[in-house]
Amino acid sequence: MSKTNPGRFFESYRLGEKIVHATPRTVTDGDRALYTALYPTRFALASSDAFAQSCGLRAAPLEDLIGFHVVFGKTVPDLSLNAVANLGYAEGRFLKPVWPGDTLAATSEIIGLKQNSNGKTGVVWVRTTGTNQRGEEVLSYVRWVMVHKGDADAPAPETVVPELANVVRAEDLVVPEGLDFAGHDDALAGSPHRWGDYEIGERIDHVDGVTLTEAEHMMATRLWQNTAKVHFNAQNREDGRHLIYGGHIISMARALSFNGLGNAQRIAAINAGSHTAPSFSGNTIYAWSEVLEKAATGVESVGALRLRTVAVNNRPAEDFPLRGEDGRYSPEVVLDLDYWVLMPK
Repeated sequence: MSKTNPGRFFESYRLGEKIVHATPRTVTDGDRALYTALYPTRFALASSDAFAQSCGLRAAPLEDLIGFHVVFGKTVPDLSLNAVANLGYAEGRFLKPVWPGDTLAATSEIIGLKQNSNGKTGVVWVRTTGTNQRGEEVLSYVRWVMVHKGDADAPAPETVVPELANVVRAEDLVVPEGLDFAGHDDALAGSPHRWGDYEIGERIDHVDGVTLTEAEHMMATRLWQNTAKVHFNAQNREDGRHLIYGGHIISMARALSFNGLGNAQRIAAINAGSHTAPSFSGNTIYAWSEVLEKAATGVESVGALRLRTVAVNNRPAEDFPLRGEDGRYSPEVVLDLDYWVLMPK
C-alpha cells in the first residue's frame, strides 16, 4: 500500500464530511517580515506596536491575510491538490486578530457537490474554520473549487449547491476586543481620509502597479504551504507555466489599495470573490475599488466600509468595461473581491 498522498479527486468527497487538516503552524514576526517583503503593504495597525497600542490593542496584530493564507494552505492537500481552479469565496469572517506566537489549525466541512457536464471534473463547496491554540475561531469562510475526477466513470453524486449569503451582515462584523480609533493618528497612518469621507458609489483608482515575479510567487506558496500542483509544478500545465496563487493576487490588491484607502486598517469580512482569469510571472497588477456600502459598528469610533476591489493584468485601472457585451469579465480582470474593512470614523 502506498504511503504517499496523491491528493483526493472529486468522486471521493461526501456531503457533510468533516476534515481535520494537517499541520498546525505557529506564526511569528518572521511571517510579518516575509509578508511585507512579498507585498507592498503599509497599513499602520499591523506595522507598528506603538500605533496599535494607541488604538487600544496590546500590540500590532499580524496582517489579516496572513491568517487567511496560513489556514487556506492547510486545506490544500485535502481539498485542492488536484484542483483545476479555485472559483470563489463567500461568508468569510475575521473573528479574532492573529498575533505572533499563535498556532493556527484548520478544519473543513463539505457543504456542496456538483459534477460538471463534461463528466471529468466537479465543484466542491467547503466551509473552513481556522482556530488558534486555545481553540478560538479566528476566521471562517466558504470557498468552492473545481477538482478533477480520478475515474471518469465514477457515478456522479447527488447535486447539492449550498445557499450562501450574498453579503456578511454589518451587525455580524466583529470589532476586535479593545479596538478604538479615538486615538487614531491620521498622519502616522498615511491618510487623512476617514469613514465619513467616502461616498457610496465612489470609485478609487489605486494608481500603482506591481509586476509579478516567479521568485516571489514560489516563495509565497511555500510560505503558506500551498502545495497545489498548478502552483508548484509547471509540468502540470500544458503551457509549462506556474499559475499564480489567487491569494497572492488578493494580497497584492489589498496592498495596492493603501493608496486611497490608507485608513482601512482591518479586513472584517469577505462577502464574495472570484478569480476571473489567470495571472503569470511578468504580469503587472493594478487595482481599483468601489464603495458599496457604509455601516456603523458597536464601537463609536469604528466604521465599516464595504468595498469592491478589482485587480487587472497589465492595464492601469482607468475606466474600462468590467464586463463585455456578452456579460463576461473583460480579459484583463483577474480578481473581483467584495469585502468589509474597519476604519476610523
